[in-house]
Amino acid sequence: MGRELNRLATKTVQALGKGKFCDGGGLWLTKADQRRGKWSFRFMMAGRAREMGLGIWPDTSLAEARRKAEDARAKTREGLDPILERDRARRDMRRNLHLLEDVARDAFEARKAELKGDGKAGRWFSPLALHVLPKLGKMPVIEVDQIAIRDCLAPIWHKKGDTARKAVNRLSIVLRHAAALGLDVDLQATEKAKALLGKSRAISRNIPALPWPEVPGFYESLSDGTVTHLALRLLILTGVRSAPLRFIREEQIDGDVWTIPAEAMKGRKGATESFRVPLSAEALSIIDAARRHSRDGFLFPSVRKGVISDATMSRLMERRGMEARPHGFRSSLRDWLAECTDAPHEVAETMLGHATGGAVVKAYRRTDFLEQRRALLERWAGHVTGGAGQVVKLAGAGK
Repeated sequence: MGRELNRLATKTVQALGKGKFCDGGGLWLTKADQRRGKWSFRFMMAGRAREMGLGIWPDTSLAEARRKAEDARAKTREGLDPILERDRARRDMRRNLHLLEDVARDAFEARKAELKGDGKAGRWFSPLALHVLPKLGKMPVIEVDQIAIRDCLAPIWHKKGDTARKAVNRLSIVLRHAAALGLDVDLQATEKAKALLGKSRAISRNIPALPWPEVPGFYESLSDGTVTHLALRLLILTGVRSAPLRFIREEQIDGDVWTIPAEAMKGRKGATESFRVPLSAEALSIIDAARRHSRDGFLFPSVRKGVISDATMSRLMERRGMEARPHGFRSSLRDWLAECTDAPHEVAETMLGHATGGAVVKAYRRTDFLEQRRALLERWAGHVTGGAGQVVKLAGAGK
């Protein structure tokens, strides 16, 4: 490489036409024509001639090209290959500049297979998308510390306690995912942030439930035979959650037993146990009435496509000025079991699909108390209907 430096001048570079021109010290300009060119640095490494691109002219000026060439020469004096060193620096930059929003989405994709409905039903990503990423999403994940998390969640910490708790838990999972990617993150950042935020003053509120003595009156009012009325009636009679009820299919019913598939039960995908629900005579009559509405195998289809939504049932109760919501009927049933029956705790909890006992107990217990639950649900149906099943007027009948 020539030792004479700075042979070119800015005006000279502008005037040069097509050709290759040396500025000295290994810096070359190759011009395609008078308007376009590229800078390169030529050097010897381990007995081999090497050439390193330094940028496009005129975007990269003569002065900038000289600075880059001097940096490269410094590397060669240390016995380092400037091309390899630049590639390593770029990899380190990409590694260290992972944005939180990108890592968060990657963590969600990796975890999705474990979540019910791929995380959509439970809106796993929502706390991050609504309360964390708008403020911290563009921050490199390695820079996310307890101060940033505290400042981000402070506005909701004492107002929306449950949401804030979910957000900080999801963020902790994201940071663990970042660590697994090899990023230098502070895994204790979320715990430190919680210490800075203090104990939340937000009051956790249970989903409002209709007191069990008032359920018969509401049940009786659901007499139009519409999909919404029938779905709410069966929800009340069985004590199941909204999702498996809304997605109930004809083939899941065998005689007087409804078997909910394992993947439809609350929890993670990959569950191995289905759940049997004994159907009272009243429940069977509701199912029979719902069959005339069935579409694509679903007993409770929506007007357009798919199945009835949870919001549809909730809106019916809301329009009536009720605070209670559909999910609350599980509490109504549970309170009735506690106050009006002698059902053992394990049986009452099983009626709601709750797991009871430790791992050892569950490993040895093989019963799901089907017959005990059948008798209790018949009694519950008797309470709900006032002692006798109510006549259901089929929607559209008599028109």
